[in-house]
Amino acid sequence: MNTPDFSKLKALYINCTLKKSPEKSHTRLLMDVSAHIMKKEGVQVDHIRFIDHEVATGVQPDMTQHGWEKDAWPEIYKKVAAADILIVGTPIWLGEKSSQTQLLIERLYSMSGMTNEKGQYIFYGKVGGTIITGNEDGIKHCAMGILYSMQHVGYSIPPQADAGWIGEAGPGSSFGDNGAGMDNEFTKRNTTFMTYNLMHLAYQLQQNNGYSAYGNSREQWDKGNKWSFENPEYR
Repeated sequence: MNTPDFSKLKALYINCTLKKSPEKSHTRLLMDVSAHIMKKEGVQVDHIRFIDHEVATGVQPDMTQHGWEKDAWPEIYKKVAAADILIVGTPIWLGEKSSQTQLLIERLYSMSGMTNEKGQYIFYGKVGGTIITGNEDGIKHCAMGILYSMQHVGYSIPPQADAGWIGEAGPGSSFGDNGAGMDNEFTKRNTTFMTYNLMHLAYQLQQNNGYSAYGNSREQWDKGNKWSFENPEYR
């Protein structure tokens, strides 16, 4: 079996915990499991705790041009743009992803009208996944919304692109509390598979310079190139 060379890949982990630094983030603990695998495989890894930055609410690239005094998103986006892989981490609250996660998704959406050098939407050729922690229930529900949103703006989603851990119903331990969840075979396996699938897909896209622009270039469509599309006739 040939071992891929992942050393030219860059991954960005954005933790959407509701806790500001230096408060402990249980979601970060599981994200670190994935990040450690990537680092061992030679991937350049970076982390952002989203709530530590003054990111404005809105769906424009720079909200200081729309009434906000400060907006950290343009600087954060530079790291998003440089990364081949984006992993969104979130806790579960009331069965839903955190408000910081929703804010991140909205800011990703604010860039989705931009295009790359091929005329494709800007996130084409990039790969996305999610890591989720919490109590009781909600991993699949949260992953469904996050991964849908990421593919909608142009990210490619590999198989099994979500991993997580949840505790028992009712008040109890969060991930990592007194070792809770650290020995869960299901979580360990899914986190590992997700991490490698992200790297494999990102590697394949990088080796092929992303997707062919045949049939998916906004720039060409606007110029009148419709490829094999034919407008159906309704009678």
